[in-house]
Amino acid sequence: MDQQSKHSISSSVLITIALLVGIVVGLIISYNYSQARLFRLTENFQMRNNKIDMALALIDRYYVDSVETDSLVEQLLPDLMWYLDPHSIYIPASELTALNEPLDGEFDGIGVTFNMATDTIVVLNVIPQGPSQKAGIQNGDRIIRINDSLVAGQQLPIDEVMKMLRGKRGTKVTLSIQRQHASELLPITVTRDKIPMKSVNAACMLTPDVGFLRITSFSQHTYDEMTAALAELKKRGMTKLILDLRGNSGGYLGQSILMANEFLPAERLIVYTEDRDGNRMEEYSDGRGRYRDVELAVLIDEQSASSSEIFAGALQDNDRATIVGRRSFGKGLVQQQIPFPDGSAIRLTTARYYTPTGRSIQKPYTGADEEYDYDLYNRYLHNELFSADSIRFDDSLRYVTPGGRIVYGGGGIMPDEFVPLDTTAVSDYYLDVAGQNLIYSYAMDYSDRHRKAINAVRDIKDLNALLDRGDLLADFVAFADRHGVAPIPDQIRQSETLLRAILRGLIGRNTPLEESGFYANYYVADPTILRALAVFGEQAAAD
Repeated sequence: MDQQSKHSISSSVLITIALLVGIVVGLIISYNYSQARLFRLTENFQMRNNKIDMALALIDRYYVDSVETDSLVEQLLPDLMWYLDPHSIYIPASELTALNEPLDGEFDGIGVTFNMATDTIVVLNVIPQGPSQKAGIQNGDRIIRINDSLVAGQQLPIDEVMKMLRGKRGTKVTLSIQRQHASELLPITVTRDKIPMKSVNAACMLTPDVGFLRITSFSQHTYDEMTAALAELKKRGMTKLILDLRGNSGGYLGQSILMANEFLPAERLIVYTEDRDGNRMEEYSDGRGRYRDVELAVLIDEQSASSSEIFAGALQDNDRATIVGRRSFGKGLVQQQIPFPDGSAIRLTTARYYTPTGRSIQKPYTGADEEYDYDLYNRYLHNELFSADSIRFDDSLRYVTPGGRIVYGGGGIMPDEFVPLDTTAVSDYYLDVAGQNLIYSYAMDYSDRHRKAINAVRDIKDLNALLDRGDLLADFVAFADRHGVAPIPDQIRQSETLLRAILRGLIGRNTPLEESGFYANYYVADPTILRALAVFGEQAAAD
């Protein structure tokens, strides 16, 4: 190889080496530059000690694919809340309005109650002075179309129908209405408006001196609704009261305090709360309650929670009421709703509450506790819903009320009078007619056949006068026979009280009395209400 060739090769090698060195140096410089930027970025977050913000910022800036960090946050927050406790939750903006409606005590809609027991929307009651009444909708009307959508015969889920009927106040919806004796569909346009949601959904007299009040939630209007209903019952002769909180999952703490105050003498502790710093807030009765002398029974069950338990616990611990039913849910945590700028919110547990004797009724949990949600199912498996003997309390959580009653903490309110689930009246015949929806169908058929009289009902006396015409049960049995369920006499006798009660109750619900019309007739087949009457030394009026 000549000298020139060697020089040429050496030059090429040197150029190549130089290029490689340049690339490597460039990579090192670029890497060091990026590392320096990353270091400054991470140093920033380390100073704030916030790994979540740091991770999101790094993903947003450096992740290999484009990522919407907002969507990551939406998926992250529910899990974050889940690891705290079972009742701290994240609420997306899209769900916040619907979730707050029971607490606000109102929603935007057309102002009707309806039934979908068949495949058609049947208007049971029109709210007086509401938008539907103003537009001309009547009880018993069938809604065939909502705007341009056919809804009759479509087997639509009830929540989908509600979304179609609801909307912002001031907006309009056109309903195609089928009405008795009208040959064609009636197009009626309704302007949506504010509709109140009642949390006191039934108030009636069961006997000449026993009033009945059913409260389904603790909204911001519950106390006012309760006192208005009680004032009316007192006019009718109420000296004893059954207050039904079964299935009531709670709501505003302040409402339960106001309600308990109505029944307690002065200077009685209602409830107290403690935050993580040991700060304690106590709530006492002021002695100005208007129903301090009314005999009281409070009904609870395994779905009575939170504010329901605060109310029941306050009256039980002060020896003011007899608690009747089954052990309550066991929620002793207080949440505060904190909004975010985008319209979402978190409900964060900020305190624990305690009943007057000092017991926490919160059932055990750990963060991210999957078993917590199965507690009610486990109660069923352990026979607790059928036998009080199946319930075990820790002696360390034993308390004594001033009147000497033994009460326990650590897992709900245990009633003074336990009432098991009772299935003795449920025969195969009953299961057949109920399973084929014939009980509801008959109630609607009866209501349609007597629509003028149904709509004219103004009180329980009117309702009972209507229902006492003829033999309702015999008429139903013939109806069920025509629809494929043959009568079985001995099983009908076994279920007779239940069948008569539920038929009368469902027809009563179709009148302007609504839930009051239901409970005024159904209670004779309700073992928990009957036990409360027995506590008062009373019997069902029908006995």
